[in-house]
Amino acid sequence: MPAPHDPATSPPPVFDAAFRDRLGALMAWRRDVRRFRSDPVAEAVLRACLDLAVLAPSVGNSQPWRFVRVSDPARRAAVAANFERCNAAAGAGYADERRALYARLKLAGLREAPVHLAVFCDRATEAGHGLGRATMPEMLRYSVAASVHAFWLAARAHGIGVGWVSILEPEPVARLLDVPESWDLVAYLCVGHPQEEHVDPELVRHGWQARSPDAARLHER
Repeated sequence: MPAPHDPATSPPPVFDAAFRDRLGALMAWRRDVRRFRSDPVAEAVLRACLDLAVLAPSVGNSQPWRFVRVSDPARRAAVAANFERCNAAAGAGYADERRALYARLKLAGLREAPVHLAVFCDRATEAGHGLGRATMPEMLRYSVAASVHAFWLAARAHGIGVGWVSILEPEPVARLLDVPESWDLVAYLCVGHPQEEHVDPELVRHGWQARSPDAARLHER
């Protein structure tokens, strides 16, 4: 009978050029999705993506991410209404042509996405014993952002789209979802099968903002 797999004693994997190419393609095709089909996401796939999300790095091994699936129709509708109010206010802050362009953008799939995930940072977590965040307490939030990105890549690998909705009021959404006061909203994610596939960002495709040629510039000091 073979010995059970022990990650602590197993040799490290070898990531060859073919894997690196596919990893690059995965990152390039990880897009912010706003247009979703209504068919459900398989529960096993969603759980597999969450299992990978919690492998993200976290300051002091604090693991401060808290995922909340929002299934209640009334709560989902209230989140969508909050977005629509905030989105209208944001659009009003632009002038003339930029305002008209903003109004044409689709910036969330809250009404269509079959899965809503609210991702919180538990700033009261005792895990990690405060290591690494005495001088940079924001590292807790950065850790949650890393878990969101890990989830996003995992979902893309399964053909699932993710949209990160930031045009929301964090505190009202947290109250709406009845979470502990120490939980701060970091991300509200729409998850589902995308209606369309594009390798270029939607905001580039619709003329809002081109990619910066200096985005990957390495500064030397």
